[in-house]
Amino acid sequence: QVQLVESGGGLVQPGQSLRLSCTASRTLFSINDMGWYRQAPGKQREMVAIISRRGNTDYTSTVKGRFTISRDNAKDTVYLQMNSLKAEDTAVYCCYADLGGGTIYWGQGTQVTVSS
Repeated sequence: QVQLVESGGGLVQPGQSLRLSCTASRTLFSINDMGWYRQAPGKQREMVAIISRRGNTDYTSTVKGRFTISRDNAKDTVYLQMNSLKAEDTAVYCCYADLGGGTIYWGQGTQVTVSS
């Protein structure tokens, strides 16, 4: 089992930046993939960014070049640096941890609102 604690959401203006953090209750070396999904009101949940245990990353096309996912193994924490935020980035962002074998854990979610 793993608990995920997220932080860093908030209200920002278009063009500004935010950094989300997701800290796991166990070493990241025991987790296959970690990443972020988001869900906006009235829309389906979508994958935002993924980082593998080896550090390979993938992003949804709408955030490529603006968002960066990274991990600090010493702190058991994954980060999502979000730059040049747009109104359409407004959503609840949830961190997840894939332990393999179909076992996935989710954080509680953090609200990101981009508005002028």
